[in-house]
Amino acid sequence: MNGGPSGFHNAPVTRAFVISSALFTVFFGIQGRSTKLGLSYLDIFGKFRLWKLIVSVFAFSSTPELMFGLYLLYYFRVFERQIGSNKYSVFILFSVTASLLFEILAIAFLKDPAVNLVTSGPYGLIFASFVPFFFDIPVSTRFRVFGVHFSDKSFIYLAGLQLLLSSWKRSVLPGICGILCGSLYHLNVFCIRKAKFPELIASFFSRLSLPTMGSLPAAPTRNIAGSVPSFTAQQVERNYPSPMLSTTEPTEDSIATLVSMGFDRNSARQALVHARNDVTAATNILLEAQAH
Repeated sequence: MNGGPSGFHNAPVTRAFVISSALFTVFFGIQGRSTKLGLSYLDIFGKFRLWKLIVSVFAFSSTPELMFGLYLLYYFRVFERQIGSNKYSVFILFSVTASLLFEILAIAFLKDPAVNLVTSGPYGLIFASFVPFFFDIPVSTRFRVFGVHFSDKSFIYLAGLQLLLSSWKRSVLPGICGILCGSLYHLNVFCIRKAKFPELIASFFSRLSLPTMGSLPAAPTRNIAGSVPSFTAQQVERNYPSPMLSTTEPTEDSIATLVSMGFDRNSARQALVHARNDVTAATNILLEAQAH
């Protein structure tokens, strides 16, 4: 399973966050201060270190954590494509802020004298993303290896498990806090799922981030009644004219599968109509339309 079209097409906020996380990690790594990252009881309730709170949101404390963390952040860009950059920005802010508060409460409760009780990195955002990944991303492929059942989602779970156990209890704690935040968002606490930032947020991150090699031209991800159809939807309609006879309406599971790959909902529906609800054929139609 992949996160849809390669690159950060329709995911400018994710791109900015991934770049920021990589730069912070490399900066502290070059200075040899990676081992000093993380949060402890003294950092919060002793000598209050605001810079550690900020850095802990972005910088990983080791190279393996950076590799698995950036891979998961890159994959989860699919959620920004699904709900839009404005709502995804709210999801990031909620996940990061709430998980940080939960971590502080846990540190206050444990009162562990360890130098760094909580490891550094965007664990809150990453593990909060596993909640919608579990509930909203359908399984498209199942297979067995030596009698053990796997799916195309298994590799993402394994990468998450590796990251969760990378620093043992120092990484388990922020991981649990992240899952808790993702659950609160999924339950729509305080109607958080309806909140979104102004349109200028997405425009700001689109201009702030450097162009990504291999990214497709920017195109709207939704097709609202009365608005201009997306680029992909136009290509699908052009290459595969609507059939004269009425066809069966595509199932929600089929549409969700294509949307999880990064295609917008309207284009996915049109492709499924032309492919007679065959997901594989619809995928080929969408990829062919993007190639034009």
